[in-house]
Amino acid sequence: MDTVRDIHAAVRRLADPEKAKILQRFFKTGPGQYGEGDVFAGITVPVIRKLAGKHRDIPLGDLLKLLQSPVHEERLLSLFILVEKCRRGDDATRKRIYALYLKNTRFINNWDLVDLSAEHIVGATLDGTDRAPLYRLASSKNLWERRIAILATFYDIKKGIPDHTLTLADILLSDRHDLIHKAVGWMLREVGKRCNPDTLREFLRTRYRNMPRTMLRYAIERFPADERASYLAGIIE
Repeated sequence: MDTVRDIHAAVRRLADPEKAKILQRFFKTGPGQYGEGDVFAGITVPVIRKLAGKHRDIPLGDLLKLLQSPVHEERLLSLFILVEKCRRGDDATRKRIYALYLKNTRFINNWDLVDLSAEHIVGATLDGTDRAPLYRLASSKNLWERRIAILATFYDIKKGIPDHTLTLADILLSDRHDLIHKAVGWMLREVGKRCNPDTLREFLRTRYRNMPRTMLRYAIERFPADERASYLAGIIE
């Protein structure tokens, strides 16, 4: 059975042109936008997850073909399966998937694709090892590689370890892209939630006045209302 061909056929069968138009606007696929040129079939995430579950044993070579597809939902499906293979696989399997992932970041080219995969593939594989790859990604000219770097640290945050998140946040503090502001702010908020709120406060104390407003708003989202107001007014010392 040609599994890739089966998936292509299923995606065509499930496609909804009207939903595709909505998704293409939502994911900013117009000229000059961050998702410029991306093609959507118009299939919901739960349906793609279900389709991925049916084909979870597809070989890595076929998953690579799907990851390189021009159709967003096929790339999404490929990443769902790669994440699951990482979770179930041995160390050698995880390393193969990690290498495949980092060689193909040009196809992991929207925030949903990054956010569902970076933690589980990059973060999990680098657990307990040298984190130099995260710092190389954070210095990339590629927006999605920078987002992969900070989102990969969600794996550490969930273990109560904020160190790399905070260091990468410092590196990305002056990033110009709104999608990095949101990602960094989100991970900082999670540091406060899952590690220690005082760790987040200490980080913000000397930086918050220079942070992009969106990043700050995301970071302080779980603070009490009066404290949030003080940060936004610039009167926290």
